Amino acid sequence: MGAGLFVLIIIVVTVFVSYKGFTNNRFLKKYEFEVDRILSDRQYYRLVTSGFLHLGWLHLGFNLFSLYIFSGVVEMGLGSLNFLLVYFASLIGGGLLSLLIHRHHGNYSAVGASGAVCGVMFASVALFPQMRINLFPLPFGIPSWMYALLFVGFSIYGIRSKKDNIGHDAHLGGALVGMMLALLLHPAAFVENYGTILLILVPSVVFVYIIITRPELLLVDNLFHQTQKDFYSVDHEYNARRADQQQEVDRILDKISRSGMGSLSRKEKQTLREYSNKV
Repeated sequence: MGAGLFVLIIIVVTVFVSYKGFTNNRFLKKYEFEVDRILSDRQYYRLVTSGFLHLGWLHLGFNLFSLYIFSGVVEMGLGSLNFLLVYFASLIGGGLLSLLIHRHHGNYSAVGASGAVCGVMFASVALFPQMRINLFPLPFGIPSWMYALLFVGFSIYGIRSKKDNIGHDAHLGGALVGMMLALLLHPAAFVENYGTILLILVPSVVFVYIIITRPELLLVDNLFHQTQKDFYSVDHEYNARRADQQQEVDRILDKISRSGMGSLSRKEKQTLREYSNKV
């Protein structure tokens, strides 16, 4: 099924904005997802603009190809305007979950449309759970509900263990928003497929609740309960590239000028002391 007009517009705009980010670092920094800029400076637009930026052609191509594949089904089931609602609600929902989990990590940054794309994918699962998905290199397709269940389990494991390089939090947040919004817009889908939908939604919602309120029960290494070294996902690779000490010090000094010394975290104060001693 071909992509509709709105999907093509999103693809063209994303390619244009991403390319500008590839070639202009200042532009990338201005519009990326960054916790401090969103919470301290109230630059809420970054929840949306970061979804149009990517780290490279492979990152961009994978997201847009996935969007192209699943968008037609969602448009057919919900209509073009509701497709747009699902896309942007999933983008923002994934960002908000990531923001909540990493709210004490001021320099945490991210780019990519993965949350929105996952929302579209799971909206299609909610509408057509028996639709078959071909996964390379498997020679056969699997039902979309089974794919969704595997995806949720993999995301839960990834958030819990942090043993890979994937931004599971934003992906899972976007996926859940997309699925629930599709069901609100088309309640008949839940009546017809409530068994498989609940099989996906219930563990996801319970896990999100636990990771936010009681992460110690899962030994989750996040900023509520940190036991391991920080990691950066593929979607957050840019954050690692800008981890140079001088850049970090500049950011801390800028934060002091905006919010005072009292706004600094313990880690930021330690970085400033180490830099001062070195100089």
